[in-house]
Amino acid sequence: MKYICLGYMHEEVWETIPESERNTFTDECFMYDDELRKNGHLAGGEALQGVQNATTLRWRSGNVSVTDGPFAETKEQIGGIMILEATDLNHAIRLLSKHPSLRLGRGGCSWEIRPAADLTALIEESKRRGKW
Repeated sequence: MKYICLGYMHEEVWETIPESERNTFTDECFMYDDELRKNGHLAGGEALQGVQNATTLRWRSGNVSVTDGPFAETKEQIGGIMILEATDLNHAIRLLSKHPSLRLGRGGCSWEIRPAADLTALIEESKRRGKW
């Protein structure tokens, strides 16, 4: 089963860490990601650029509204996503619990894990309605 993992980072905390520590931290994270990949558990993922490069779209008064920045003003922002292949939620938790990013500390990183939704039946039902 696929699990979507949303990695949250506190960018201000990241900026306070000395460069040598950031490099060590990053290397450890990439090595663990590679271990997950080699064992067939990492199905995909991407890091995100900082919130200063974010754009949020909303529907307002019948039109699309485009706003610079993230939707919510919070200290933690989504820093990336990871797609894990795991047998169940407990397996996904065990896999992600070993990720070095969690050791960033000081509220610097957290992960949210959600089972991926299988939309196959909904897509087929929509196709049967003949709209596309």
